[in-house]
Amino acid sequence: MVDSLTPLLDTIALPADLRQLPKSQLKQLADELRRETISAVSITGGHLGAGLGVVELTLALHYIFNTPEDRLIWDVGHQAYPHKILTGRRDRIRTLRQGGGLSGFTKRDESKYDPFGAAHSSTSISAGLGMAVARDLDGRTNNVVAVIGDGSMSAGMAYEAMNNAGAMDSRLIVILNDNDMSIAPPVGALSSYLSRLLSGGTYRSLREGSKQLAKKMPKAFFEHARRAEELTRGFFTGGTLFEQLGFYYVGPIDGHNFEHLLPVLKNVRDSEQGPILVHVVTQKGKGYAPAEAAADKLHGVNAFDVISGAQVKPKANAPSYTRVFGESLVVAARDDDKIIGVTAAMPAGTGIDIFAKAFPKRVFDVGIAEQHAVTFAAGLATEGYKPFCAIYSTFLQRAFDQIVHDVALQNLPVRFAIDRAGIVGADGATHAGSFDVAYLACLPNMVVMAASDESELQHMVATAAAYDRGPIAFRYPRGDGVGVDMPARGEILEIGRGRVLRRGSSVALLSLGTRLAECLVAAEELAARGLSTTVADARFAKPLDTGLIEQLAREHDVLLTIEEGSIGGFGSHVLQYLAESGLLDHGLRVRTMVLPDLFLDQDKPERLYARAGLDAKGIVDKVLSILPVIESGRMASV
Repeated sequence: MVDSLTPLLDTIALPADLRQLPKSQLKQLADELRRETISAVSITGGHLGAGLGVVELTLALHYIFNTPEDRLIWDVGHQAYPHKILTGRRDRIRTLRQGGGLSGFTKRDESKYDPFGAAHSSTSISAGLGMAVARDLDGRTNNVVAVIGDGSMSAGMAYEAMNNAGAMDSRLIVILNDNDMSIAPPVGALSSYLSRLLSGGTYRSLREGSKQLAKKMPKAFFEHARRAEELTRGFFTGGTLFEQLGFYYVGPIDGHNFEHLLPVLKNVRDSEQGPILVHVVTQKGKGYAPAEAAADKLHGVNAFDVISGAQVKPKANAPSYTRVFGESLVVAARDDDKIIGVTAAMPAGTGIDIFAKAFPKRVFDVGIAEQHAVTFAAGLATEGYKPFCAIYSTFLQRAFDQIVHDVALQNLPVRFAIDRAGIVGADGATHAGSFDVAYLACLPNMVVMAASDESELQHMVATAAAYDRGPIAFRYPRGDGVGVDMPARGEILEIGRGRVLRRGSSVALLSLGTRLAECLVAAEELAARGLSTTVADARFAKPLDTGLIEQLAREHDVLLTIEEGSIGGFGSHVLQYLAESGLLDHGLRVRTMVLPDLFLDQDKPERLYARAGLDAKGIVDKVLSILPVIESGRMASV
């Protein structure tokens, strides 16, 4: 017996405890879980609105299904904070997105209640189908439930999975969390009644019996009967699209009403039907007035004051790279009406929203569909337009085949604006922009640039706008610039030409991207140790400035390349050139400094760069580690 003064949430360590409660107490528990979620995110920052919208749904799923034996997969994972609180992680929930703390997304090695890691959208149905097939092959009977948002349904991968699942007739449950009213008709008592009726055993038995009878009739009659039944249910429920993909559709139902949720979820749990889609309508930000009132429902927030909802935003000393890109694109577009902005559901995150305010008819947000975005931009390019395809580095990975075949192979002048290049901090490994230089610079026809500061980003936007000989990409990090003086507009750079910022004679630091500032600090430290140091900004990973590289190689004892990317990127291209040109044959000591060959978990960016050795101290240490090798080589030659 729970003490009436004890919060219900304090009695829930795991979902098994939740399933011991009477249904009458779930509403109180939902209120407590919502308050706990708000309290935790107010301290750590993170994704708030999505989680608040699925509090009742989260409770209902764990109440009806026997997790973790029943697999529960959250698409993307933005909404999984309440799930984490209920699954043994409440004591660590205020470490969300912090170094050594909980991930902001579902993560397999964090909990057995996270059967699939998700931070990119639209993967849940594919993963769930794989789990369902594995279950069937093993002869097990557990349920597999995938929860996917209406935004994630804009990606082709979700429909590929549904088409496959419908054809296989495997027992899979998909919960469509519709929090934008983009699909659903009005939700009310009649809709709730129909959903309970259509998900219940009596209707399903009657439906199956009718189908068996119809099969004994002529084929034409059977097809008419099947389509009439589906279309009739579609008329009331809106599910015809999903029926055509082979799913049994139930809904829409009120995702905040336990009287609606519990019986429907129980019915689908107990069904032996093939794939079922339950359409649940929720309100993003539900139960927290500042979130309900915000245009984005407080999707992603910094730490904030719970009472007012006011976020704690550190004072910036320089504009963000994202803002610089957006404003620079506006400047370029004023002189060129062929410039078009394309993004994949990230207008604010990429700065395209700034461009959209100035040129609303020249912006296209294609939804969470990066593959389509790239080929759509390629189509624009064939007609003489200048598309700037603005996508995060980590999300652009999803469209690599389109970059290769639809852009690079045809040498089409698509401009790729790659935000979130390098380490991203609290979002962790899933969102880090580690690989774009490696996967772009290997492609014929591709030009790859990296901005070292906000002024250089201005120049690269102008350069991309003017470049029409093929595809061109430029990368820039998350966060604020370094505070350099900004010109009124960017200059057009000479393709494949870097620059020297500081001249020395012993050590050469060749940087690509925003580690340049740390290279300059390192050069000061090395100079204090008597090591004359050159610092150069490569600007281009492809084509390389071979003249600059040759000069640095011939005039220095040590050459370091520094980049905020993976093995196989800029440094590898420099080494390839040095080896083929014979410049390594004369005692030059070369080292490449890259991100470590592992996935770095979330932490403050400065700590992650220090861990990777890509801060000033790490650069100095790397140089000093080479000096004994040089000295021993000189002694051996005497």
